[in-house]
Amino acid sequence: MRRFTDGFYGYAVALFVCLAAGGCFLLVNQGGEEHIPRRDYSITVANFGHTVPYGVWAPTQDPAGWIPNSNRIAKGDSGAQVLYLGYATSEREHVMFAQSNEKPAAEFANRMANTNQVAGTQQVNGQPWERRVREDKNQRSLVRVLPDVTLVVTGTADWPELGQLAAVLRQRPQG
Repeated sequence: MRRFTDGFYGYAVALFVCLAAGGCFLLVNQGGEEHIPRRDYSITVANFGHTVPYGVWAPTQDPAGWIPNSNRIAKGDSGAQVLYLGYATSEREHVMFAQSNEKPAAEFANRMANTNQVAGTQQVNGQPWERRVREDKNQRSLVRVLPDVTLVVTGTADWPELGQLAAVLRQRPQG
């Protein structure tokens, strides 16, 4: 037993144990700031506007403390274009804004909200938005069906946070 406590081997074993303990401590305590990648959506929104026959809706500014972290254009079930903008909110919940002129509008809204059950309305800038809830997915959605486009703000955020994004949405001129 003395062999591991005396001389070079004892020193090497003690050094190894200290380094391993320090490494474990650093591994467990990797503090630092949370990093959420920021994704600029301006080009995606502009490209979307060139492919659809209506004025595109987009945020005039990001709500305070929100980080835009995803954006894409995809084809919906009926072949219509769909714009998706994703955010991490100031409370670090997830919110997505989706819009499309997919018909029927109700099917698009139901698919984005993961439910067809309306749970009331919420006024945003004087306009009524349908509230929809999918409890088993912890998902709340605000839906607004307009003559030429359907808007959906959905995610794990609470109603006031969803309303923050809906409040900064404005229709841009077509083209």
